[in-house]
Amino acid sequence: MDKQTQTEIEAQVFRRLVDHLRNHNEVQNIDLMILASFCRNCLSKWYRAAAEERDIELSYDQARELIYGMPYDEWKQQHQTEATPEQMAAYEEKHKKI
Repeated sequence: MDKQTQTEIEAQVFRRLVDHLRNHNEVQNIDLMILASFCRNCLSKWYRAAAEERDIELSYDQARELIYGMPYDEWKQQHQTEATPEQMAAYEEKHKKI
């Protein structure tokens, strides 16, 4: 596989991942962090970092909107729930090992 084709496939996979996360708002960021050690906010930070590597100015809020499909505060209001004590304990347990 040539490099251009690989890059195009990777971009398509990334877009599919983002669409999947947008369509599954019931999956909370804390759950993603517990299970996979990344969340929508991580993707936003990685997106912004990749843009900066190419000298493209992109704020964290702009990157979040690209990942969430709406302003972050709006997504939080519509979809985010308070983390339970059990979720926080699982998060702390997982991340003390990292």
